[in-house]
Amino acid sequence: MRAMLSEKGIAFAKELEKIAERIFSDDDVDKIARAYDMAEYAHEGYFRASGEPFIEHPKEVARILASLKVDTDSLVSALLHDTVEDSEGKVTIKDIEAVFGSEIARIVDGVTKVSKINAPVGNSKAREKLETIQKMLFAMAEDMRVIFVKLADRLHNMRTMKYLKSEEKKRYKALETLEIYAPIAHKLGIHVVQAELEDLAFKTLYPKEYYRMKELMSQKKRERAEKTEKYINMLKIALEEHGIPAMVDGRYKHYYSIWKKMKAKGKKFEEIYDLIAVRAVVRDEKTCYTSLGVVHSLWKPMPGRFKDYIAAPKSNGYRSLHTTVITQFGEPLEVQIRDERMHQEAEYGLISHWIYKENVDVTTKQKWIGMLLEWKKELSEGIMGIADVKKELVVDEVFVFTPKGEIKHLPKGSTPIDFAYSIHTEIGHHFAGAKVNGKLVPIDYELKNGDVIEIIVNRNSKGPSLDWIRYAKSPRTRAKIRKFLKEEYVVEMEEKGKETLRAISKRLGKSMDEILKTDKMKRFIDTNGLNERELLVRLGEGTISKELVLNVLVDTGTKKKGKRRKRRRLPRKPIVRIDGMEGLDVRMAKCCNPIPGDKIVAVVGKRGITIHRIGCRNIKGLPADRLFHAEWIEHIEGEFTAKIAVELENKGAIGKVMEKMEGFGVRVDKVELRDTEWGTVIFIIEMRVSGVGQMEDVMRGIKSSEKVVDVERVMG
Repeated sequence: MRAMLSEKGIAFAKELEKIAERIFSDDDVDKIARAYDMAEYAHEGYFRASGEPFIEHPKEVARILASLKVDTDSLVSALLHDTVEDSEGKVTIKDIEAVFGSEIARIVDGVTKVSKINAPVGNSKAREKLETIQKMLFAMAEDMRVIFVKLADRLHNMRTMKYLKSEEKKRYKALETLEIYAPIAHKLGIHVVQAELEDLAFKTLYPKEYYRMKELMSQKKRERAEKTEKYINMLKIALEEHGIPAMVDGRYKHYYSIWKKMKAKGKKFEEIYDLIAVRAVVRDEKTCYTSLGVVHSLWKPMPGRFKDYIAAPKSNGYRSLHTTVITQFGEPLEVQIRDERMHQEAEYGLISHWIYKENVDVTTKQKWIGMLLEWKKELSEGIMGIADVKKELVVDEVFVFTPKGEIKHLPKGSTPIDFAYSIHTEIGHHFAGAKVNGKLVPIDYELKNGDVIEIIVNRNSKGPSLDWIRYAKSPRTRAKIRKFLKEEYVVEMEEKGKETLRAISKRLGKSMDEILKTDKMKRFIDTNGLNERELLVRLGEGTISKELVLNVLVDTGTKKKGKRRKRRRLPRKPIVRIDGMEGLDVRMAKCCNPIPGDKIVAVVGKRGITIHRIGCRNIKGLPADRLFHAEWIEHIEGEFTAKIAVELENKGAIGKVMEKMEGFGVRVDKVELRDTEWGTVIFIIEMRVSGVGQMEDVMRGIKSSEKVVDVERVMG
């Protein structure tokens, strides 16, 4: 048997054995060598853009996976992953199945299908996005090792990106990596792959920022190296004194994560302190908690900065203790403590459950396969859209508990209604209230880490109402409510939408058909991935407002010359309810510009009642007797001031942004330009919107434009 295999194939199997740091059986060596020979035959005469023989690519993919210590079938699949697609019929799936069996054939077939998918990025059309992600999820759900091979394939392609001649193709691949593959690696907990994918995509998309960050990190690294070594030695000695053997090292954050944090928090590089974390790997879970006491005896802990991910793991399975302390140099330092098993899972995530061993852990596998199948089902049934899946991949989380102590992971900002739907769709549909930590809370209560939630169910309830969409923060919850409403009331919603459109047509002196056929409305429908009927349903359910449609349609240049168009100010009708009272004279705070849909609070002062957004820095520390509960009154019509900051690659992109604004019919009051230290441009836009929904529509539309780095709302 061995004689039939090439010496190169056997040598490569032995090379992978060293990388994987485990002993291969004779059968393992035979399978890998046979796969090598088949791949070499399939790719003979083919070359990569770098000039290397094509066989070097599957070899490198196999090396990457061997370093992640995956099973033999994954290594064999890595060598064969391009044979069907790139051999002009020399090798087929049937050939692979005949030689290696159905399992490896299924993995290779899955990778082939995923490789043919041009994943949706940037401003791709919504329907195309839906179809491609469905295909990707289906291939992944067949066998999770499909995505392991594909992630390694993408990692090697990103490492060799410089050989691609087409700048457009480079940008597309980098965007696809940042929007699809890196978030999937994050969701599966494969940190080592996620970090490198993000940095390589960052380098391609924003080279100036990347090299600037690299330079700053290099300077900071030299400055901190000596201190970090002291921290590591101090902790190691302190643990040894308590009889705790440990592997202690330091880990620097990768460039993209620091850059993203700077942008999110509006901080300069010098203001980012947690560039490094000191990590201690100890013998077992019990020792983790003992070691925590040692750390806190060595350095003073910072209040509120301790996180126990062992008692409450993250949704991707990550377990560790995190604490931030103040060192002898007066600076904060994050210390992570975990055992060897937790460390494996932290670095390799879901892959760690496929690591070669006798007792394979199937629980986590089943969990992720179940999640992928659920996403696929919800996409195909129209419960979720592509944007919802993308949000689920990257969203920050909050963990809460059921009364029985079961952990639930939800998007940050989630409410009791989101929790109810996470238990079961029917529980959500019959939601009647909630207790958090034993106390009744309103439907819009924002869940916090560690909350214990008990859902009150009314089995006689007819189901969710339209108002629930406003209170739901999870994309999945909103999608389920919307699906219920469409199934139960689609005809009613469509008729309501028609009534709204008739009112608009009467106001503009045009027929409904004329309105739907205008270029502006066609563009609006296409941008939002709708058809005419879906537009009417969205109008009926209120997720697209009458005001938004009017703003899209009204052309500021159609008025007669000499008559200046009046700016529509806040309506005189009541717009907020304060402690249950309506009709009070209020004004909107300019420091935070609250708009309908924001969580708000009323502040009583010398100048009367001012409405602020909850979280506004100007109301922190105010006495409780000056703050009153406030909420928006339903169905407000009017325009409110909102400000957004658009970061652009250069000033030449401003025109495209303004075109996009015009497409949404939003009135711009004021603009301002600022240069950044990264060479990008911040374009601040003050506009008039009907509420949060319209503002978010505008921000999503702008973000899909070329040359747009990021879009954020600004407080004032």
